[in-house]
Amino acid sequence: MKVSVIIPARNEADKIGLTIKSLIETKPPEIGDTEIVVVDDASTDETSEVARKAGATKVVKLSRHGGKGAALRCGVEETGGEILLFVDADLGETAKVLWEILKPIIDDEADMTIAAPPPDPKGGGFGFVKRFSAWAIKTATGFEPKAPLSGQRALKRSLLKQIRIADGYAVETAMTIDALKAGFRVKEVPIVFGHRTLGKSWRGFIHRAKQFCDIFWAVLPRLLKR
Repeated sequence: MKVSVIIPARNEADKIGLTIKSLIETKPPEIGDTEIVVVDDASTDETSEVARKAGATKVVKLSRHGGKGAALRCGVEETGGEILLFVDADLGETAKVLWEILKPIIDDEADMTIAAPPPDPKGGGFGFVKRFSAWAIKTATGFEPKAPLSGQRALKRSLLKQIRIADGYAVETAMTIDALKAGFRVKEVPIVFGHRTLGKSWRGFIHRAKQFCDIFWAVLPRLLKR
């Protein structure tokens, strides 16, 4: 089955090249036809140019900033693989481990897999958004996630015929809830990877405030429909 790697990116010129090269250089031989498509969410830096030079199969640059959900939806439309692999642009060389989450999909043991990293040794924020997301998923579906906010996911394209990729920072939480409620098999795969964190800086607080708002308004109707 063809695998389509979709990388949503915004102002990631410093990291995306290494992320793409790592994926290309470590692709397991048993994984066949693969494409890497980058969706540049109206970056103001050289993200698109760096992605092309690093070896991306296709780079699509959006004219307006639409957020992660919009970038992923565009990526789905621009690709043709039966299996989709969502990868954040800032993983750098740790992106190489993402191939591991494809195995349960290929072996038909799951319809969607989620990369579950260990706790950040440096600490992130205060964990409120993560706890809220995990609570919402468990309340809506009974599933207890260890990595409710992980954007590193593999899924069968057929899954997207029944669920829609949400907007903004609600992508991961809403996708997990919708997939489980639609009867799809969701599995978390423990692996070690890392990406940029904002910690307890003012930028971090603003980011998490936006993240919480997006998730709250996305999960509210899903909880009410229980």
